Amino acid sequence: MQYSFDLPTASEFAALYAETGWGTWPLSSFERALVGTWVVCAARDEAGRLVGMGRLISDGALHAFVTEMIVAPAARGAGVGGEIVDRLVAESRRRGVHDVQLFAARGRAEFYERHGFVRRPADGPGMDLSTDPR
Repeated sequence: MQYSFDLPTASEFAALYAETGWGTWPLSSFERALVGTWVVCAARDEAGRLVGMGRLISDGALHAFVTEMIVAPAARGAGVGGEIVDRLVAESRRRGVHDVQLFAARGRAEFYERHGFVRRPADGPGMDLSTDPR
């Protein structure tokens, strides 16, 4: 597996979204998302195909937020996701941002705990606006 901080193309990003069942969006949405990305870690197989990625969005000073931790079904279980999240955290810290946050999907919290994240208490801060403008 090859890992890099090089941005994938919007088409690759969209294809990974579709392959993993995360949905379909206009290509322009993926283009804008990549422009707004602070750091991306991309995983490519031996043929150079994008099989996983994670993005950080950040103010570049105080906080970074992990979003789009995606691994293609065929690449799951081989440590790809763990390698991506570890590299994202290390790069954020290298850039001086030590507060790295995320929202874990249902059933995925244990994965992030294995990589140093801790759950917020039930009465802790955090809200999510669930609207879908599509």
